[in-house]
Amino acid sequence: MTIQENSMSATTETTKAIFARLHEAMNSADPDFVAKTIDELFDPDVELGTPLPIDTTGVEAVKKVWSLLLHAFPDLDVHVEDVIAEGDKLVCRNTVTGTHEGEFMGIAPTGKRISYKEIMIFRVASGRINKTWGVVDTLSQLRQLGAIPTP
Repeated sequence: MTIQENSMSATTETTKAIFARLHEAMNSADPDFVAKTIDELFDPDVELGTPLPIDTTGVEAVKKVWSLLLHAFPDLDVHVEDVIAEGDKLVCRNTVTGTHEGEFMGIAPTGKRISYKEIMIFRVASGRINKTWGVVDTLSQLRQLGAIPTP
């Protein structure tokens, strides 16, 4: 193993460790713990490469998204299906489940249990997540909640 590979492995391990801490918080169902962990793990000016229906940016946008999700789905569970990490980037493919008990995207609580897929990419610099990209199956969410008819 060369010095460069050894250095990359350490960066990959750091990236994986940051993701593991984030994943633990996401599944805690504790909004305060989630917000605290986001403050610790995300750069305050994190760039979000996913369009969001909110008017904030940076770390405040990440906290707002999680606050909205946990309000709508208090039992939210993010099950990691795959993780690919190399250097400063990590990609995860997740299955997200939860029971719709609070308003979500203008939809009143339905009590329905939903499950949808997402793929997230994180980039880490200086020990913090500084860029994210995500693809979330919003169509599936809306169909399961009855907001869009299923074909």
